[in-house]
Amino acid sequence: MSSELLHSPPRVVNVGLAVFAADLDAQDVDVVHVDWRPPAGGDKDLARLLSMLTD
Repeated sequence: MSSELLHSPPRVVNVGLAVFAADLDAQDVDVVHVDWRPPAGGDKDLARLLSMLTD
């Protein structure tokens, strides 16, 4: 399997910053971008409150 990885073009799943996916795409790298953000935008208090809803 490791030789397969070294001898095939990279395939990338980009999570977060779209600019990374755009740069890879510009280099003809097979890339899928996932527009993910932390729950509650990183606000710990809001995240705690939201977690109470899902419990």
